[in-house]
Amino acid sequence: MVSCEDSGEVESDGYLTRSLEGKKATDLRLAAIAVGTSSRGGLGKLLIRGSNSVRGVTNIGLSAIARGCPSLRALSLWNVPFVGDEGLFEIAKECHLLEKLDLSNCPSISNKGLIAIAGNCPNLSSLNIESCSKIGNEGLQAIGKLCPKLHSISIKDCPLIGDHGISSLVSSASSLLTRVKLQALNITDFSLAVIGHYGKAVTNLSLSVLQHVSEKGFWVMGNAQGLQKLMSLTITSCRGITDVSLEAIAKGSLNLKQMCLRKCCFVSDNGLVAFTKAAGSLESLQLEECNRITQSGIVGALSNCGTKLKALSLVKCMGIKDMALGMAVPSPCSYLRYLSIKNCPGFGSASLAVVGKLCPQLQHVDLSGLCGITDSGILPLLESCEAGLVKVNLNGCMSLTDEVVSALARLHGRTLELLNLDGCRKITDASLVAIAENCLFLSDLDLSKCAVTDSGIAVMSSSEHLNLQVLSLSGCSEVSNKSLPCLKKMGRTLVGLNLQNCSSISSSTVELLVESLWRCDILS
Repeated sequence: MVSCEDSGEVESDGYLTRSLEGKKATDLRLAAIAVGTSSRGGLGKLLIRGSNSVRGVTNIGLSAIARGCPSLRALSLWNVPFVGDEGLFEIAKECHLLEKLDLSNCPSISNKGLIAIAGNCPNLSSLNIESCSKIGNEGLQAIGKLCPKLHSISIKDCPLIGDHGISSLVSSASSLLTRVKLQALNITDFSLAVIGHYGKAVTNLSLSVLQHVSEKGFWVMGNAQGLQKLMSLTITSCRGITDVSLEAIAKGSLNLKQMCLRKCCFVSDNGLVAFTKAAGSLESLQLEECNRITQSGIVGALSNCGTKLKALSLVKCMGIKDMALGMAVPSPCSYLRYLSIKNCPGFGSASLAVVGKLCPQLQHVDLSGLCGITDSGILPLLESCEAGLVKVNLNGCMSLTDEVVSALARLHGRTLELLNLDGCRKITDASLVAIAENCLFLSDLDLSKCAVTDSGIAVMSSSEHLNLQVLSLSGCSEVSNKSLPCLKKMGRTLVGLNLQNCSSISSSTVELLVESLWRCDILS
């Protein structure tokens, strides 16, 4: 006998929810869930992740759910090879309240199952299909025509889905469709033209790995002028995104606030500057592996977005080379609060100094992996931040010294809440003295692999106003058992303490800490 309590039970969105994963995903457990939830108002949400290799979920189990749980509103099936159209037929027949359907790696489900859902579940509002090799255009056409409440679609890696399915779905559901995500599909310029014309309600659009869409497709999508409500756009690995098409998108999406470009190898400085000039509402810009973008493009983009842009993120942009700005610094980007520059090896001290002058109101700074920056590069940035830094991540900035931390504590100690110095091997106890003296609100401090010792820990524990909640000393070989009393004292406020790879702290000391700091999660 299997109890429904054996499966994952959570409340979600006000619905009674059950989740089965891996070996627990069997027809027998589904039958038990169908019986066990009927007395509790009925099942609202069912998630099946994987399937038992011997007695996996089949159409029989899904049929039991359909008959026993007519109140089902959300169904998610991942990696269930033995569930086919017959199972969806039963869901469609009995579960007319279904609102969300998520199918991933379901090779036995075809258009027939999707058409049945479309014909019997008029409340369907969200559809996610991924790697379902038998689902094609006919299924999407039926969803578009028969599901008037559809507002979110996500389609990925379905080889039979092409222009006819996408265009029919988008044009039929144009009045309510707000979220569209398309990835690795065999669609062409035609589908993007339809999105540009009929996507009048679309607010979030994500397009990834569309190898058959050219520059013309993206250009037409922008110039169609239908994406007036678009607020968030993500484009990844699409060769059709060029300087010309990017500018057209900006001109056709006047309310665009968030833009993310990943692995767009044909976008250059000219395109970025033209885009930011045309995108008058842009608040957040993320560029990842866009290797034709240089320092000049970043500076131009910042100067164009001076009155709106709040967040800028650069990740692995290899085209940026460190050089002093050969012209006068443009007008500052006075609204930028969040700056993240991760793993851009060419972004060095000179580039950072320029950004510091351009962005005087920064509050969150993430410079993870910028091993080339030095004190001379980051100090001007710290000095120019007028609003007061709140979160600073310097993970992997190996060349920085105590001078930077001392300046940071002195200039921003009254606002700083998080400081990550992981891997900054030149940071010593002198930095901890500055932190203890100046940082009034610091709650999260990561000193992993820094050159701090027991003396520095003692200084922090003696501070009257330092109330850390999270402290990481991972890999700090100079912190030893002698710090036990100090760590106990700091433990009055700590909820997290990382002592992994601290070779000078014994297991017995860790055990004592665990006993004393019962409210603190200790990693060792």
